[in-house]
Amino acid sequence: MTRLVLVTGATGFVGRAVVKALAAAGWRVRAAIRESRAIDAFPATIERVETGDLAAVVDWPRLIDGADAVVHLAGMAHQRAELPEELYHRVNAWQTGELARAAAQAGVSRVVFASSVRAQTGPVATEILTEDCPPVPTDAYGRSKLAAEHLLVDRLEATTSAWTVLRPVVIYGPGAKANLRALQRLAASPWPLPLGGLGGHRSLLALDALVRAVTHGLTSPATARGTFLVADRTPVTVPDIIAAMRRGLGSPPGIWPCPQTPAAMAARLAGKAAVWQRLTSDLIANSDRLAATGWAPTSDTQAAIEQWIRSEAAASPRV
Repeated sequence: MTRLVLVTGATGFVGRAVVKALAAAGWRVRAAIRESRAIDAFPATIERVETGDLAAVVDWPRLIDGADAVVHLAGMAHQRAELPEELYHRVNAWQTGELARAAAQAGVSRVVFASSVRAQTGPVATEILTEDCPPVPTDAYGRSKLAAEHLLVDRLEATTSAWTVLRPVVIYGPGAKANLRALQRLAASPWPLPLGGLGGHRSLLALDALVRAVTHGLTSPATARGTFLVADRTPVTVPDIIAAMRRGLGSPPGIWPCPQTPAAMAARLAGKAAVWQRLTSDLIANSDRLAATGWAPTSDTQAAIEQWIRSEAAASPRV
């Protein structure tokens, strides 16, 4: 009999890709969506259920009824304008705990939870991150994700339901938003860019690699009751990203060096000191623990970014 998986956050950037991959892999998929107006986001072969606002009460037992597994992607994303900590906690942590309670009562075999690297660190890290590094989140979003992990484990630890917690870094690929979309617009400009001095190395994660991690987490005994960082093999700099995007657009990299000191001073004067810190500092995550269970990370991030941009450009001339 075909197994049924509930996917929360199904209409999001990651959720759509996960639903498609699980359906292709032979799962029956129940896509949990926030509002009924998104009901047509999936073909009729995908069962669709409405969660309502995650800041309110959600009927998790109804949504989970009959499911063999759960992929929990829904939550409040990291916002530039800081929102109340209580709201982050309710949506990201408390709701995850309630979902886990319902999953345990329903006898679900596996819950895969998409947490975040921000549950472990702030926007920069002075050492290469592994799962053995003590988690030190620095903002409300990160603290809510770490609290969600703890509630998930607390609810499931003494039950027959297993869990897999994934801590992805920044994700790129079709539909990417926020900072990567801003870099994409910058790469599409015709001008040379004075970005050569931005030496901060950052781990990124290909969308398809995260989807593979989710499907692997659902089925692999080696990932049961484990927490894993998820990242591409090789970190990149902002100039690396821009150059790869421009190659995908068929343009030369067009990156020239700029001394960091005057640029840093200009960033501070413009009130962008925090942005400058992120651009020039490291956040490198090691995903060897997950790779050791049989998951394959993307090995060449620049080539993957180039291919993503080339595919988008071919589909639509305007980026």
